[in-house]
Amino acid sequence: QVQLVESGGRLVQAGGSLRLSCAASGRTFSNYAMAWFRQAPGKEREFVATISRSADYTDYADSVKGRFAISRDNAKNTVYLQMNSLKPEDTAVYYCAAGLRGGHRKNGYNYWGQGTQVTVSS
Repeated sequence: QVQLVESGGRLVQAGGSLRLSCAASGRTFSNYAMAWFRQAPGKEREFVATISRSADYTDYADSVKGRFAISRDNAKNTVYLQMNSLKPEDTAVYYCAAGLRGGHRKNGYNYWGQGTQVTVSS
């Protein structure tokens, strides 16, 4: 089992920045690809960003490319999402996920956090 706890979500004005953190415990963190997904009210949970086990590969949803950056610190068992130039449409609950397969699909991830709310005001 892997336990994931997100933090860092809050209310921010459009154009602002936030850094989300996800602390992992349980099994070896470096064995897992990590990702961030988000879910806005009334919408499906969607892929945001992913990072490989050794952090040598990252990928992003088109909607956040150039604005968001995912990173990880395997020594601290933590993955981060730096979000810049935030827009109202970025408002959602952001979820951290860990998986052996990874990728853009939810079924590539075995473990999920409880989510952290990000609200971007216009």
